[in-house]
Amino acid sequence: MPVLPLPETGLPQPFVPEVDDRQVADLRERLARTRWPEEATEPGGAQGPALSDLQDLVVHWRDGYDWDRLAKRLASVPQVRVEIDGLGIHAIHARSSRPDAVPLLLTHGWPSTCFEFLDLISLLTDPVEGQAFHVVAPSLPGYGWSERPSSAGWGIERTADAWAALMDTLWYPTFVAHGGDWGAVVSTALARRHPDRVRGIHLTLPVSMATEEDRARASESERRGLEREDRYRKDGYAYAQLQRSRPQTIGYALVDSPVALCAWIVEKLWAWSDTGPDGTSLLSRDDVLDTVSIYWLTATGASAARFYREVNWRSQLAPVEVPAGCSIFPGEIIRPPRSAVERQYRDLRYWRELDRGGHFAAAEVPGLLAREVQAFAGVLAGLESSPVFGQTNSCEGGRQ
Repeated sequence: MPVLPLPETGLPQPFVPEVDDRQVADLRERLARTRWPEEATEPGGAQGPALSDLQDLVVHWRDGYDWDRLAKRLASVPQVRVEIDGLGIHAIHARSSRPDAVPLLLTHGWPSTCFEFLDLISLLTDPVEGQAFHVVAPSLPGYGWSERPSSAGWGIERTADAWAALMDTLWYPTFVAHGGDWGAVVSTALARRHPDRVRGIHLTLPVSMATEEDRARASESERRGLEREDRYRKDGYAYAQLQRSRPQTIGYALVDSPVALCAWIVEKLWAWSDTGPDGTSLLSRDDVLDTVSIYWLTATGASAARFYREVNWRSQLAPVEVPAGCSIFPGEIIRPPRSAVERQYRDLRYWRELDRGGHFAAAEVPGLLAREVQAFAGVLAGLESSPVFGQTNSCEGGRQ
């Protein structure tokens, strides 16, 4: 989808994503011409999404998916584009009507987009009770409707600095930051590089490294988390190595083939989300296709993958002094022991382990995550006891 050039002033400009009928028609033609491989030689998803499962999903994407619904969702929240450090940055900017609202910066990860927060945003801007927020949710560089960098250098630190500039442009001198996946890494860098701007950071996947001592002292739930991380590192991490080392190679498939893009993303959406009582993902069929469709419409499969090549992980392990809070979901792919997190985040004021939700908590259990963000904000404001170290239960039924 072509993006109009931004004015040189760098002032925020209103923006509404569009779903082009010609793109949809082209997509349907490509899906109809798919040349499928044979079924895997092992049962289940050991080699990737099962052929029948992906074929069923692609048939729905081609013939049953409601593109008008997606267009309405994409246009359901106020958005802006603004030039920062020479790059056009897209962001959701939803203000609360409450005079006591706190600025909140939400950062997504991969294979997500900022629209993963849609169901969360209304719960935060206009809550029935509790703290309200002015929400800013930008698209990472090379993701969604943010521009794709044309040269190397747009890594975590530069993105964090851009987010600080974005919040300044939107007249938020101080703010709270939240994120998981890349969002947690960027939020942590923000706190490290701009401690005078960041009131606190709330994370669902804190950046830390468990030592052998941490493993030896781990609680039962922490041991389960470490075992899941070990399985992920052994059998589910190849995508990251490929995107870090050869993003251009995989990028050709992700931009040209909608089925390749769908398989690449949906495997992670299915594997990393929590499941309901029936064993199926908390993400619906349309939830996963919303995400895949945004990557397809914006042709950002390659540029999003390239973000992995820009990260120096050693620099991400420096300690953080800004107040921090963590909500740990049971289906998360990496759940570090609290002792490891406390070593990284020196002012850890909030820690709670949930019993429902996974890597995409904003989309899976938005009500639960909204209450967690509100609770952390309450700790920062001194409205709740600090520190909070506990466990809570999710509500039954529906998307919480």
